[in-house]
Amino acid sequence: MNDDDLLRYSRQIMLEQIDIAGQERLLAGHALVIGAGGLGSPVALYLAAAGVGRLTLADADAVELSNLQRQIAHGQVDIGRNKAESAREAACALNPGCRIEAVTEHLEGAALASMVAAADVVLDCTDRFSSRYAINAACRAAGVPLVSGAAIRFSGQLAVFDPRDPECPCYACLYPPGEEGDEELRCAENGVVAPLVGLIGCFQALEAIKLLSGAGTPQGGLSTFDGLTGQWRHFRVPKDPACPVCG
Repeated sequence: MNDDDLLRYSRQIMLEQIDIAGQERLLAGHALVIGAGGLGSPVALYLAAAGVGRLTLADADAVELSNLQRQIAHGQVDIGRNKAESAREAACALNPGCRIEAVTEHLEGAALASMVAAADVVLDCTDRFSSRYAINAACRAAGVPLVSGAAIRFSGQLAVFDPRDPECPCYACLYPPGEEGDEELRCAENGVVAPLVGLIGCFQALEAIKLLSGAGTPQGGLSTFDGLTGQWRHFRVPKDPACPVCG
């Protein structure tokens, strides 16, 4: 780190859990953020600001007027632009020292597997079960930690799945395929209060920073947040021996 880096990241370096060694690990880290909407916006901005050295932002969608209520990486002038490109520009404006790549197509199959394998941590900021299952399977296969977030109406959830821990469950343990229920409904159908996605996205970014820097212990199990009461609930999620992905 040069003098500018030491000044930029001084408030994190002051933390004994991070210090210079942890900040250097952040600068050497690579985070893959899949989805640059409500969750991915704060994730991209905070990871760039915190000094994660390499970010890959993936999203095939274009910015729409209805997105601007909550997707804070985008502005009025970005309507019609690809979300990954728009978020990349916003994150680069915060920290031009970060190496940020925009992937403008839907990641699946071999492309998804390759991108996941190249990352140190993956943040699932998507809103479809089909995407979440595919990302989970790719992370398990590559042995890369996954930070999963979701938000709808006034309810949010957060989970960290680390395949490097043999006792850690995966996303398919939590939501077995075929038992998803009505969560597949997206914001377009059910609505979402604007700050909720920011809150969950910020917690996703925090967990990624902990994983990359080595600070603290990643959040275990499933955490859910009720925006109407302001209450968090934490649940232990056991590994399913019959899980089709990690069992």
